[in-house]
Amino acid sequence: MDVARKSVSAGASARMDSALNQSMMQLLDHVEYRLITGGEDLEAIYRLRYNSYRRSGMCGPIAGGMFEDRWDNLPNSYRFGVYFDGHLVSTLRLHHLTREHPYSPSVDAYPEILAERLARGETFIDGTRFATDPDLAPAPGVLPFLTLRICMVAYCYFRQTAMFIPIKLEHSAFYARFFSAKQMTEGKSFPGVIPPLALFEISGNEENFHRILDRLPFFRSTPMEQRLMFGNPAINRLTPLSIVPTAKFFRAAA
Repeated sequence: MDVARKSVSAGASARMDSALNQSMMQLLDHVEYRLITGGEDLEAIYRLRYNSYRRSGMCGPIAGGMFEDRWDNLPNSYRFGVYFDGHLVSTLRLHHLTREHPYSPSVDAYPEILAERLARGETFIDGTRFATDPDLAPAPGVLPFLTLRICMVAYCYFRQTAMFIPIKLEHSAFYARFFSAKQMTEGKSFPGVIPPLALFEISGNEENFHRILDRLPFFRSTPMEQRLMFGNPAINRLTPLSIVPTAKFFRAAA
């Protein structure tokens, strides 16, 4: 009986994944990623952060209605806006952490996890300041996938030891299911936000890397897309660099 239940459950999960992949591939035709370093687009993602965080109770009132912090302009920082049919729908910031550039909010918040490993030469991606505008979502539940695809492009480019994401514990099931994320800390104070966040690690080993991409092929990307996103932070560029998702071209480019 248990074997039968597991088989039915696995079949249902596979059908859900197939429907998700088909839907996401279609949605990506309308998506544009922008690597943002200045100008009006930068103000727009700061406003989106603030509005999203205020709505969810992540932060209190901020004069000017924009949420930015001292980690935004670091040389190892990448700020992205996700645009659907030309409208900003979400934003995410990544820091590429190395022994030479060990700077990010998670390093400050969880030194007991990150400091020693960075000193040993491990490398990480730190994903923070994830914010969405649900009123502009093209369909329920898709914005996390459209946005976190940026993390998988970073995986393909940097091949880092692991990715770290500080999140509310109520979101842990999503990251565990799709990324095999493991909880590394209890919820604790995190810079700039009100609720406690726990640090979750997504392993960068080849087995986990390929498992995620095989299960969710819309996370795939060509080397050209990877280079456009992460080849040069160009922190002083005023005009954002626009990048079109390349998942549907991956098979032809491989």
